[in-house]
Amino acid sequence: MAEFTHFYETFQPEHYNVYIDVNRETKLISGQTTIKGDAKKATISIHQKDLDVASVLADDKDVPFTLEKATDEIRIDLGKTGDTTLTITYTAPLTDSMMGIYPSYYEVDGVKKQIIGTQFETNFARQAFPCVDEPEAKATFDLAIKYDEKAGETTLSNMPEIKVENGVHYFDTTVRMSTYLIAFAFGDLQSKMTETKSGVKIGVFATKAHQAKELDFALDIAKRSIEFYEDFYQTPYPLPHSWQLALPDFSAGAMENWGLVTYREAYLVLDPDNTSLEMKQLVATVIAHELAHQWFGDLVTMKWWDDLWLNESFANMMEYVAIDALQPDWHIWEMFQTSEAAAALQRDATDGVQSVHVNVENPAEIDALFDGAIVYAKGARLLVMVRALLGDDALREGLKNYFAAHHYGNATGADLWSALGAASHLDVGAIMNSWLEQPGYPVVSASVVNGQLTLKQQQFFVGEGEEVGRQWQIPLNGNYDAVPALMTDKEIQLGDYAELRAASGKPFRLNVGNNSHFIVKYDQTLLDDILAHVADLDPIDQLQLLQDLRLLAEGRQISFSAIVPLLEKFADSESNVVTTLLYRVTNDLKKFVTPDSAAEMNLQAFTDRLSVSQIARLGLKPTAGESNDDQLTRPVVLGASLYAKNPETIAAVHELFVANHDNLVNLSADIRVYVLLNEVKNYGTPELIDELLNEYRQSSDASYKQSICAAVTATPDPKLIAKIIGEFENAETVKPQDLRAWFRGVLNNNHGQQAAWDWIRNDWQWLEDTVGGDMEFTTFITVIAGIFRTPERLAEFKAFFEPKLNTPGLTREIKMDTKVIETRVNLIEAEKTAVNGAIALAVEKGIIDFK
Repeated sequence: MAEFTHFYETFQPEHYNVYIDVNRETKLISGQTTIKGDAKKATISIHQKDLDVASVLADDKDVPFTLEKATDEIRIDLGKTGDTTLTITYTAPLTDSMMGIYPSYYEVDGVKKQIIGTQFETNFARQAFPCVDEPEAKATFDLAIKYDEKAGETTLSNMPEIKVENGVHYFDTTVRMSTYLIAFAFGDLQSKMTETKSGVKIGVFATKAHQAKELDFALDIAKRSIEFYEDFYQTPYPLPHSWQLALPDFSAGAMENWGLVTYREAYLVLDPDNTSLEMKQLVATVIAHELAHQWFGDLVTMKWWDDLWLNESFANMMEYVAIDALQPDWHIWEMFQTSEAAAALQRDATDGVQSVHVNVENPAEIDALFDGAIVYAKGARLLVMVRALLGDDALREGLKNYFAAHHYGNATGADLWSALGAASHLDVGAIMNSWLEQPGYPVVSASVVNGQLTLKQQQFFVGEGEEVGRQWQIPLNGNYDAVPALMTDKEIQLGDYAELRAASGKPFRLNVGNNSHFIVKYDQTLLDDILAHVADLDPIDQLQLLQDLRLLAEGRQISFSAIVPLLEKFADSESNVVTTLLYRVTNDLKKFVTPDSAAEMNLQAFTDRLSVSQIARLGLKPTAGESNDDQLTRPVVLGASLYAKNPETIAAVHELFVANHDNLVNLSADIRVYVLLNEVKNYGTPELIDELLNEYRQSSDASYKQSICAAVTATPDPKLIAKIIGEFENAETVKPQDLRAWFRGVLNNNHGQQAAWDWIRNDWQWLEDTVGGDMEFTTFITVIAGIFRTPERLAEFKAFFEPKLNTPGLTREIKMDTKVIETRVNLIEAEKTAVNGAIALAVEKGIIDFK
């Protein structure tokens, strides 16, 4: 196996002149790169991947070189050290891999078009030009781009264009930056521009397949985000402009290229007149995330990929800090609780999960680091804990000093803790290292033992887990004065419970506000007290109670059957976060019932009783002046009512479809997916599927396309399922960037699961050739693990994936997901009878009283 070394140790670039000529017609790139730098050794290494290198000059003289494919290397024999100017001439293919330099395809008025964009994170700049493609190898860049240009096309890069000569577009010299942040794009684009208070030019660019008004929302959020960060970080935005570009083909959600941020269209352009509030919130947080990176990641960059969390965790927290400041009426931290916190707690409880900070060298393993639930969500949750401990004043002072000390350079986690510690006079590193370096998190057991209120911490596992004595410094956030700010021991006693309860006058609780990364297991005395006063809890604390109970049930520390009778307490909540968690739990119950069985009919009846009064309260259409909570809750309860097969709901939703049949895109975006789903499942015909597939191909509205995908893949008709799977490898219908959603939809459809599973096993090589090597590739395995629940499927999963265990980048995911399915299978086997009995009892006794 090849040994991976850091090429920066052999050659340290100072400045690049990069000339690239792209021919879209022949799909060929030709280029010449000149690099001035310091050779630390007589034989140096420069990165390349799939480049056909014609010549290498050192100080204008030919020098011997070899290409090493295994290490993406041009090995150059200089015969000297010190200041050197390299000139490398090469050609390369223009690929459809959505990595390096690649085309995006789209249509305008039936005419097929393409624009060229780039994606260089993590290590794909080497596919575009030879370079030392490592975060620490920062340099300045002069970029010159030529292409088979047509009249009216736009050319963009990190810096402003300074001239065009002989068809070559020259861009201003960049600041010192890492190669993975270089970006450029060209094609037939439209744009909208504005400027911040400090004079930074802000632009949003998209293809002309979109209406001009679809750029407005992003322009406003981008402008205000830059202004917010300049103030919060107390550090000016370092570049003349901030362009936001929507690419029709884009593997990830977005990428923080410095000055030219690229996005999947779904996360930048939207119809301001018909987009759900949830989608607006998502788009806003994605934009704010990428713009947070312009400082945290771009201005100061992690030294090596093992500190990836330093970039992503921080940007993930800051997107919520920013949007909360820009749109306080959205209560965006509630979205953090239902998405980031929930994802982190679920994933981080599986034994074998990576820690936030991971040692890594192999380029394939670097891409595998991008575990959204850990590096993004858990890391952000840990930083929320830090923010709560420090307060914003110390946080901002520490960040200002951090940027001042490391600007245009690189840093490690220790550098951040040092800056924050100096500002707060706390040993931040000592607290955080127990969280960053260890996988998993604790469950704190709160119990009354011999009259004493006692707390114990122990690692929490969903499924089998090896207890190795891990311990954390836990910010407890208790509601009794006797609770310390930090729990640093395995076990502590807080005092006489009866006296503490009398003095406080309220039930004992920990992790108030749900900002710390742990869960709480109350003994029956404490839990009964909380449940007796559950109406006094605010929505976040109600969410936390439900969330912890469902995790304890997943971890077999309590039974799901014990949660079933509690759900009625939350059924009429007018809080979206509580309703979201309520139906997350009812969705969990689905794994215990066999499709189309008497047990499922009971669960449907139970779900109907939970949702019926909310459907009556909210109706199907938005009303003037309704709360954000009502807007966000309506689709949640509508989905529940349709699962319950409520006949009145099914009929009313069908009427909506019929009334809007000629203009389905104009259905209210927040419930549109359910209108289409209901039609496909209950009134579906081959003609309807053809009609929706045609709409999907022609539409440029990403939100509408997502609704169609979810609906079409839910068809119960085996012939139509076969037809849909037949489109998986047809990029004219299903772009590779969207394939995972289509695959997941069919796999999660009981009538389509076998066909989807057969497809991915039979065509795995095609899938790997099409999207392999990409940071999203492993999520196809994650999707399967999220759905399979029988011993038979587990055996098939292992038979297919275990031979792939030694594939770089797949090892951890396969091991983790095998464990995820095993855990679910064992849980169902152990709990099925009790859970189905509890649901039947709830239905039979009519324990839910909505009056």
